[in-house]
Amino acid sequence: MATFRYRAATATGAVRTGAAEAVSRERLYADLKRSGLMPIEAQSASAPKAGSRRIGGGDRQGLINALGELAVLLEAGLPLDRALSVCVDNITSRPVRAAFDQLLAKVKAGAPLSRALEQAEGFFPPMASAMAEAGEANGQLGAALTRLAASLDRAFALRQTVISSLVYPAVLMTVATSVVLVMLLVVVPQFQNLLADAHGKLPLPTRVVLAVSQIVRSDGLFILAGIVVAIVGARAWLRRPSVRLAFDRWVLGTPLIGTLVRNAETAMFARTLGSLVEGGVALPTALSISRRSVSNTHMSAAIAKVAAGLKEGAGLTGPLAASGVFPRMAMSFLRTGEETARIGMMLERLADVLDRQVRSTLTRLLAILTPAVTVLMGGMVATVIASIMSAIIGFNDLALGQ
Repeated sequence: MATFRYRAATATGAVRTGAAEAVSRERLYADLKRSGLMPIEAQSASAPKAGSRRIGGGDRQGLINALGELAVLLEAGLPLDRALSVCVDNITSRPVRAAFDQLLAKVKAGAPLSRALEQAEGFFPPMASAMAEAGEANGQLGAALTRLAASLDRAFALRQTVISSLVYPAVLMTVATSVVLVMLLVVVPQFQNLLADAHGKLPLPTRVVLAVSQIVRSDGLFILAGIVVAIVGARAWLRRPSVRLAFDRWVLGTPLIGTLVRNAETAMFARTLGSLVEGGVALPTALSISRRSVSNTHMSAAIAKVAAGLKEGAGLTGPLAASGVFPRMAMSFLRTGEETARIGMMLERLADVLDRQVRSTLTRLLAILTPAVTVLMGGMVATVIASIMSAIIGFNDLALGQ
C-alpha cells in the first residue's frame, strides 16, 4: 500500500484535496470515482521524490528558523513570493538556501506552497505540505507556518536533549576502552619478557592478562574487522521489514529503555498529530501523516491499522488503546480531547508532559550510567595493574626467602 495525496472535483465543481492509501494510482482513481469524486491528480507521498535531499542535523535549526521567518513575513502582509525572496536573502545555510530557492521558483511558476513543499519531500517533513495546504484553504498560511515552526522546534529540542545526554557516556566509554587497550598493547608487554621464564608459577589473573594481551597484539586487527563486519551485517539484517518489526517490538518490551522509547515516540507522534489537527487538517489525513514521524515500526504499524479503521468510521482512542503500544496516560489525554472536541490541544499538552518525562528519565539514566562506566574503567585498569604487580611482588618474596 502506498500513500497518495490527491486533488479531485466534487459534483458541484468544488476542488477537494486529501491523502489516501491505495495499491496504485489507478486504484485510487477508481476509489475516488466510486465515492462520487472526479480525480484531477494524485502524487505519491510514501517515499521521497527522486533527487530529493535529506537534511543534516546541523541545518535542521536553520530550516526551522527560515520557516518561522516566512510565517512572520506572511502575517505581516507580504505576498508569498516576496516573503520567500526575503527569506532566501537571510538564510546562511547553503542546503536550506537551495531548498528555499526551489520553493521560490515553483511559487513564481504558479504552484501553491503546499505543492512545492510536497515536491521537495525528503528535505521538508511530511507534515509541512499538509499544514501549508490547510493554511491555504482557510486563508491563514502564516498562522499555519507559525504552528509548523513551533512544532518542529520542540521536536528538534527533544532530539538534541537525547543526543546530548548520550554524548558524555559515549566519550567516557571510548576513553575507558582506549586506556585498557594502551595497557594491553604497551604496558603489559614491558613485563612479559620478565615474567616469561616463570609462566607456570604466575598467579591465574596474571596469566589471563598476559594471554589477553598476546591475543590483542597478534589478532587485534582480525578481531576489529570481525566487529565491523558484524555491525554492518546486523544493520543490513535490521533493514529487513520483518526483522526490524520484531526488533522494535522487543525494544518496547525491555525495562526502562522500552518506556523511554515509548514515551519519546508517543511525544513525537502526539506533537505532530496535534499540530496538524489544530492547523485544520482532517483527522484521517493527519493520522496517516503523523504515523511517518514515528521511527519505531511496531508503533507505526499499530497507528496504520487505526488510521485504516478511522476511514471506515471507527474511533481513535479505543483502537489506539487496544493496540497496547502507547502509554496509558496518553489514552487519558486522547479520551478527554475526544469528549471535549479539543483533541488537538490535548495532544499538544500530552507531548509537553511526555517531553518532560523523557528528559527526567534521561537524567536518571545518565546519573546511573556515568559512575557505572567510571567504576568499570577503574576496575579494569586496576585489574591489569594488580595482576602484574602481584607477580612481581611474588618474585621478590621468593628471592628474599631464598
